[in-house]
Formats: sequence, C-alpha cells, structure tokens
Amino acid sequence: MLRFNMESVNIICPYCGEHNEILVDCSVSRQIYIEDCQVCCKPITVHVIVDEDGLPSVQVSTEDEV
Repeated sequence: MLRFNMESVNIICPYCGEHNEILVDCSVSRQIYIEDCQVCCKPITVHVIVDEDGLPSVQVSTEDEV
C-alpha cells in the first residue's frame, strides 16, 4: 500500500509575487518539479528537501534560474 504524507506549504511566486499554497509529498526526501502559479500561470520550479522529522523545506525559482 502506498502512503502519502502531504504537507501544505505557502510559497511566493517568483514572477508575480503572489502567495500560493502547494501540497508537498513528504514521503519523497528530495524533489524538483514544476508547478504553475495559481495567479499568473507561469511555471515555478519547486525544490523540496524533507528532513528526518518529515518536515519539508521548500525553495522556488523561475524556470530559467539555476
């Protein structure tokens, strides 16, 4: 059986500066994925690291930032 530990995280869009709420799957320790801004629809690159306690650390950037 698959278990997903989803955590709600608030981020700020690096394009328009608006607040967005995303769900992070904390069962995966390191992730990089693209999620569209809920306001301006531009692609946000989401970097997630989940610590030993299961708490996510999230950083976001524009699609062309390294």
